Amino acid sequence: MKVSSLQENLNRGLSIVGRAVPVRSTLPQASHVLLASDNGRLKLVATDLMIASTCWIGATVEEEGAVTVPARLLTDFVATLPNDRIDLTLGDRGRQLHVQCARNEATIAGMDAADFPPVPSVDDGFSLRLNPREFKRAVSQVEFAAAADDTRPVLTGIHTLAEGQELTLAAADGFRLAVHKLPLSQEVPERVEVIVPARALREAVRLIGEDEEPLEMAFNGARSQVLFRLKSVELVATLIQGTFPNYSQLIPQAYQSRATIDMRQFLQETRIAAIFARDGAGIVRLQMEPGQNGTPGKMTISARAEEVGDHRGDIDVKLEGEAAKIAFNSKYLQDVLQVLDAEAVHLETSSPSSPGVIRPIGTDDNYVHVVMPMFVQW
Repeated sequence: MKVSSLQENLNRGLSIVGRAVPVRSTLPQASHVLLASDNGRLKLVATDLMIASTCWIGATVEEEGAVTVPARLLTDFVATLPNDRIDLTLGDRGRQLHVQCARNEATIAGMDAADFPPVPSVDDGFSLRLNPREFKRAVSQVEFAAAADDTRPVLTGIHTLAEGQELTLAAADGFRLAVHKLPLSQEVPERVEVIVPARALREAVRLIGEDEEPLEMAFNGARSQVLFRLKSVELVATLIQGTFPNYSQLIPQAYQSRATIDMRQFLQETRIAAIFARDGAGIVRLQMEPGQNGTPGKMTISARAEEVGDHRGDIDVKLEGEAAKIAFNSKYLQDVLQVLDAEAVHLETSSPSSPGVIRPIGTDDNYVHVVMPMFVQW
C-alpha cells in the first residue's frame, strides 16, 4: 500500500472513527484502526464489536493495500504533525506502516487486515431518508432519558418505531420518559419496531454535525443491525434485543392542574434551586397557585438542605385548575428544559405523588416528557 493524504483530512477521519475504539478490549484488533485503499480513497474503520464506524477521506492511491495499526498511537501522532501531506507506505511484510510528513517519519507495527473484525452488512432490509436537523433535534430530546447502567439492557437503548409516515423515538430509565414523534416525508413500507443503543444515536448525531445532506437510516432484514449513512461516513450498530416497556401506559391522560410557564425563567430558577438542592438529595419543590382578580398565577420553586440553607424563587404562570405542589429531582428537570427550544411549556400535574408531564408549546404534540415525583414532607 502506498497512499498520500493531507494531514487535516487524515486527522479528521481518525477523530471520526476513533470514538468507536474501545478503551479496553480483550481482542487486540479492536484497539486498532483499519486503513485500506478503496476506489481512489482511503477508508478508515474502527469498531468495538457493538458499533462500527467507517469514514472515507480523499487520498492519492499509488498502490492498493490494507493494514491495521493501534488507533490511539496513530491518532495522537497524526494530530501533532504539521498541516502537510502525509505519505503512508506498507512494508514488504505487510505489517509495518511507514508514516512520513514533512521532516517527521515513523514506523508503526500493525496487524494483518484480514484479522480485523468484519463490519456487518446492512443491505437486505429497507432504509429511511431523514432530515438531519429534525433528526438531531428528536434524538437530543430523548437520549438523555435512557438508562446509564446496563442493569436492564433494554433501557440503555432508545425504542424506535417506524410506522406510516412517522418515526417515534422513546427513552426511559425508570424515573422519567421522553417521547418524540418525527414526521417522515415518505410512508414506511413496513412497520419496524427496534431498540437502538442510545450511544449509537448519540454518535450518529455527532457525525451529522452541520451537514445538510439527508441522513439514511437502514435496518437489515433480521432486525439485528442499524446503519446510519452520510456522504462519506457510515455507522453500523448492533440492535438491543428484548421487550421495551409499554410506555404509552405511563403517560397520564388527564390532569388536575396545568401551568403555562416561560421556559427560560423555569430553567433559570431550577438551576438556582439546584445549587441548594445538591445537599438536599437533589430535591426541588414546585408550588403553584392560581391568580386572583385578573392577576397572573404564581409558581414558587424552592430547595433546602439541612445545616446548609434554603432558597425560594417566584415566577409568574398561567394556571388552569387547582393549586398544586410537587417535587422533582433537579437534574431531571434541568435535563429536559435545556433541550427544548420552545418559548413556554405546559406542566401538568394531578397530585404530589403522581407523575408530572412537561409539554413544549407550539410543537404540535410532537414531544412529551414524564417525570416521576420525589416524595417529600411538605
